[in-house]
Amino acid sequence: MWAVFHISMLLCHYIAPTLSSSISSSCQLQGQFKLNGMHKAGDVVLGGLFPVQFMSAFSELLFISKPEDPTCHGFNLAGFRYAQTMVFAIDEINKNSNLLPNVTLGYSLYDTCIKIPVGFRAGLALVSGKDEQFIMNDTCTGNPAVVGIVGDPTTTGSIAISSVLGLYRVPMVSYFATCSCLSDRKRFPSFFRTIPSDDFQVRAIIQILKHFGWTWAGLLVSDDDYGHNVARSFQTDLVQSGAGCLAYLEVLPWGNQPSEFKRILDVMKKSTARVVIVFAYNSYLLHFMEEVVKQNVTGLQWMASEGWTTASLLHTPHLMPYLAGTLGIAIRRGDIPGLRDFLFRVRPDSDHNIVKTFWEHAFQCRFAPPPAGWVDAGGALCTGQEDLGNLENEIFDVSTLRPEYNVYKAVYALAYALHDLQQCVPGRGPFIGNSCANYERLEPWQLMYYLEKVNFTTSFGDQVSFDENGNALPIYDVMNWLWLPDGSTKLQAVGEVKKSASGSEELTLDEDKILWNFELKQSPRSVCSESCPPGTRMARKKGQPVCCFDCIPCSEGKISNASDSTECITCPEYFWSNSRQDSCVPKRIEFLSYHEPLGICLTAASLLGTFICAIVVMIFIHQHSTPMVRANNSELSFLLLLSLELCFLCSLLFIGHPKRWTCQLRHAAFGISFVLCVSCILVKTMVVLAVFKASKPGGGATLKWFGAVQQRGTVIFLTSIQAVICTVWLVSYPPAPRKNTKYYNYKIVYECVIGSTVGFAVLLGYIGLLAVLSFLLAFLARNLPDNFNEAKLITFSMLIFCAVWVAFVPAYVNSPGKYADAVEVFAILASSFGLLVALFGPKCYIILWRPERNTKKAILGRGTTKT
Repeated sequence: MWAVFHISMLLCHYIAPTLSSSISSSCQLQGQFKLNGMHKAGDVVLGGLFPVQFMSAFSELLFISKPEDPTCHGFNLAGFRYAQTMVFAIDEINKNSNLLPNVTLGYSLYDTCIKIPVGFRAGLALVSGKDEQFIMNDTCTGNPAVVGIVGDPTTTGSIAISSVLGLYRVPMVSYFATCSCLSDRKRFPSFFRTIPSDDFQVRAIIQILKHFGWTWAGLLVSDDDYGHNVARSFQTDLVQSGAGCLAYLEVLPWGNQPSEFKRILDVMKKSTARVVIVFAYNSYLLHFMEEVVKQNVTGLQWMASEGWTTASLLHTPHLMPYLAGTLGIAIRRGDIPGLRDFLFRVRPDSDHNIVKTFWEHAFQCRFAPPPAGWVDAGGALCTGQEDLGNLENEIFDVSTLRPEYNVYKAVYALAYALHDLQQCVPGRGPFIGNSCANYERLEPWQLMYYLEKVNFTTSFGDQVSFDENGNALPIYDVMNWLWLPDGSTKLQAVGEVKKSASGSEELTLDEDKILWNFELKQSPRSVCSESCPPGTRMARKKGQPVCCFDCIPCSEGKISNASDSTECITCPEYFWSNSRQDSCVPKRIEFLSYHEPLGICLTAASLLGTFICAIVVMIFIHQHSTPMVRANNSELSFLLLLSLELCFLCSLLFIGHPKRWTCQLRHAAFGISFVLCVSCILVKTMVVLAVFKASKPGGGATLKWFGAVQQRGTVIFLTSIQAVICTVWLVSYPPAPRKNTKYYNYKIVYECVIGSTVGFAVLLGYIGLLAVLSFLLAFLARNLPDNFNEAKLITFSMLIFCAVWVAFVPAYVNSPGKYADAVEVFAILASSFGLLVALFGPKCYIILWRPERNTKKAILGRGTTKT
């Protein structure tokens, strides 16, 4: 509001036109401001605005009521050196025959007193000129006093001045105003700058944060246009880049406000963020840092904006225990050969009031009389011949030229634009009718056209050109504050951030040079939550920034193979997550294997059963002539033993990796083997009943249907039916191996699908039919005389067989994967052992241990006791 009030008064006082009844042929100044400046005539004049002196609060109040006569005091050596750098650059250009030949550049520089109203007044004075009156030509136009201005250094001043200059397209090239708002070409169409905008400054800070992994930081900004604009830009860019989050955002007040400083420091101390970013000028930090020292706030990594990175006022032993190790970005340092010698040749000429002010400040003398309107410096009279070589002054230190280098580039940018304008060929120009501009009637907008297209390289090797928003190619030096053992301080460059012409941004750091002000002498960690390792995902904490999260392990079957994953990825069908949940591995394959305990036990049982059958066969062969073996068709007994061996062996087809041939063979072998076995038992039962019936009067004719040939034929016929069932099944819907992932998520079950449920059901049903029929016939013959007591053994064996297979069906249906195969193998082995023991156990017992019963007489039941 103060700035608006000042500007309004200035406009009313300074540029209000005097109306007359007739059109005048000349322009008349309504008044002149008394400005401290320095001037040099030339064919083309460039203007400059520099902060050489200060204005006291009392002088500012006086200026409001009397704006034409401000009073400034003190002296800003840096601002004076900026002004002299412009003078040096123009002098260097005038001596260069290759740049602007036959054209002499002049300059008109004014002191802004680091105040917006003074700077605004100086800007108006530059474009209006110093002449009381100038004659207008027939087109009612006249040559402007300056064709371009270097300045203003402040953001607010640049906004105020450029708002007016932009109306007339007068180019203004700032060397220190960084606000990104000045990139708005609609509001500031003629504004350019050689310093990077705050947008790039923000991105440069964010790149440093990303480089060190600092995702949790606090932000302090100054309470002015610079700070407010940076705060908005920083928050937006930080979110878009995904580099981190702000733990807090606080505004530093102007002046000494201890209560507000304490409140801000309380926020900082409570926060877990160890990195503090400060966008402000050093004037905002002086009192704040005193409060930091007072409260002994340590353990923080400070990051400085270019506004205070190089501020020598803060490089004191008093503050270094807290600020040592600070990382900041600084305006690009440049080398300007000859500037130091030029500064030693400065003399207080009559038209150089700024130099006279410097002279009075440097030698503590005064000119007689002192410049009107300025504070008397006091002391001896100045002769103007004092020796600058006797001064120990920082103005002659040209080792770290930063804003000066921007001033140097700004002057050369205007000079190269004028040079390009000079090289225009009539008839090929860029203006109406292919015309060219000329120095006699040069319009500022014509120079602005060439300034937008300027492109050159400085002697220091930096390329200078402007983008569509008037910003030069940005580059910053990354600086580190060193606190040396002897107590002195040093500002050391440790890298750079720059944007190339192609648009890419690059950060280069030499971390070995960086001093860390921590016990471990290494980069601190500043995160809200530690990084989530692979195998977990981030789950944001409710009501907190995205950088604050919990690490949730991925669920089974899902993985995250990178740190800080937001989601877990589901593994493909035949893969599963490993124990760390960070990679998908092939699922474990499961089948009834020969190498696992269950498979080993079943295999051993199968081989044991086969071995026992072989022993029984050997016993029967050895005792083939004995009545016990010959009774009830020994041929069927040997065939029954062979079928039992096949039953024991077919169980091995259910163990091992399923293959197509094993899947097809296992059920066929199982079905045929058991039908052969049960068929032999059925025929034996039928023979027992036939013999009993033949023993009765008139029953002899029955035996002719149960001779050896008929028995053999019956077994073959019944078995061939099962063979036909298996053949039809295998041809139409053959069983096949399959990878089954439905039983378990974490493993693949290799199994044999039966192909046709109907075929499998018919196979089992046929076995069951023969078994039930055998059981019923044997049950009917159970009470026959002891001569035919094998029926009891058959009844018992069939009872075991049926019981096993009745229990098999529900167990098989409810057993997943390899356990279904194990149940089927167990049923095969159990029923086979039941038949073997029930049918052949008693006979082997008599043959081996009761040979006296192995006689025809004993078997027929004559002269012996009942067994």
